[in-house]
Amino acid sequence: MATVERPVQGELDVLLHVLPSRIAAELREREDIDELLEVVLDLGRAPEARFLSGDLHLDQEEVSRGDLDYVTNKIGDFGDDNRAGMERTLHRISAIRNRKGQVVGITCRVGRAVYGTIKIVEDLAFSGKNILLLGRPGVGKTTMLREMARVLADDALKRVIIVDTSNEIAGDGDVPHPAIGYARRMQVSTPTAQHSVMIEAVENHMPQVIIIDEMGTEQEASAARTIAERGVQLIGTAHGNTLDNLILNPTLSDLIGGVQTVTLGDQEARFRGTQKTVLERKAPPTFDVVVEIQNWEQVAVHEDVAQVVDQALRGYQVIPEIRALGPEGEVQRTQDSPRRSEGTPAPWSAGNSARGQRYPQESRPAPFSADSEPQKRLDERVFLFGVGRDKLEAAQAESKIYLDIANELRRSTMVVTTKTHYRRGAQLVRVAESSGTPVYVLRKNTVPQLIDFLRTLARERGMDTGPARRDPEGHAEVSKASLEEALQEAESAAERVLGGEFSVQLTPQRPYVRRLQHLLAERFSLASTSKGREPERSVLIYQP
Repeated sequence: MATVERPVQGELDVLLHVLPSRIAAELREREDIDELLEVVLDLGRAPEARFLSGDLHLDQEEVSRGDLDYVTNKIGDFGDDNRAGMERTLHRISAIRNRKGQVVGITCRVGRAVYGTIKIVEDLAFSGKNILLLGRPGVGKTTMLREMARVLADDALKRVIIVDTSNEIAGDGDVPHPAIGYARRMQVSTPTAQHSVMIEAVENHMPQVIIIDEMGTEQEASAARTIAERGVQLIGTAHGNTLDNLILNPTLSDLIGGVQTVTLGDQEARFRGTQKTVLERKAPPTFDVVVEIQNWEQVAVHEDVAQVVDQALRGYQVIPEIRALGPEGEVQRTQDSPRRSEGTPAPWSAGNSARGQRYPQESRPAPFSADSEPQKRLDERVFLFGVGRDKLEAAQAESKIYLDIANELRRSTMVVTTKTHYRRGAQLVRVAESSGTPVYVLRKNTVPQLIDFLRTLARERGMDTGPARRDPEGHAEVSKASLEEALQEAESAAERVLGGEFSVQLTPQRPYVRRLQHLLAERFSLASTSKGREPERSVLIYQP
């Protein structure tokens, strides 16, 4: 990577100096020592070295208790988290103890200050947004976090404070490592006090940026929300490969707004195509941007966390931006392939309505009645976004042109939405377009618009849409305005009944229009009947 500068060999020599001589000698003879990640010493086993290229045993002699004592005597004291550091270096020494508290294993992790690692997300760091870095252990989260602290303090001239729990960001000792530049460092006496030091940093030292590594408790998530609400830019890390890991993690989900269980009404559940009990975001997310570190030279970026979490919880696919460093150090941006969240709810199903009616995952509207006009079926599955299912079914009944309605985008062959929803640039629309699914945009969410859409689609498929439209009784075509008004009256009446009224009588209509009103009442899980004599016969909608 052209933009990366690695530290001098001196810091690595400091680590080799605390290792038993035979182990240090084996490491010094290796040509790839610059790629050393960790040295593992376990009692009764051969010493092991971990490199970028893989793991290997250094020699056949087992590690003795004397070897472990040699290392522990040359480093600082272990804290409550069984971690220790080395003065003026970024190395981390971690201990494994037996039940008596004796050290039986040691992991020596090599700490490196790698300069230039934030070029790939530099624009996000300077934007002032709260940024959360995710990635598996050892992928470089702390390294990128340290570099962000230095750049914001030295180049952006911001007041940066690092809450350094294990002295891993700024090194061990009272004087911080020069890799953090002019950023200030607050050490934490014990990991359980990290959240209180986070608040103390804001209250006592007036920072513009707070840097925090490895958030993992509810108290730390709560402290992070408090910091963000006070207008301080927060940049932190958490363990987890993807945003899905946070959504499914009850301890850390508050970082991205929290997840709560919500019970929907029958109509809303059918509209969404989900179960009545669904997951929704509880509050605004603490972090505006989530960066998934995939390797040293590539990250996946979710820039609008609130929208991404909402889409994931509703079962829509998520498309992060992939950023990678090219051979000349330039940032290359592409779109990742669509992901489906691991935490999505199942489709709404079976018998949750008041009348015990079942709504299958794929809805195929049945014809109202057999008549002389032939029906036409399009081999399409349409996903509705911002368009009413009842309006489409009414349009199908009038035009006699039918197609299937898909409750999931991945099962559809086309998407129908309105101009308003399309202009908002909803992520679902972007997912459909990026996957090659045709998107049809209506001017308004009305029955006449949907009738025109169905007829246009049928003509594109080579179907004869026939002469001027007539209703099923053979009368002249019902005007678009009167039909829409009749359906809107029925929908308003259904909402009034659901709101507490026992029944609502509608305006008298022709038999064909009354059939559409009965269908609409049925979709609201309400009962309906026709009363009176022609031409004053009308629909009564009531509680079943």
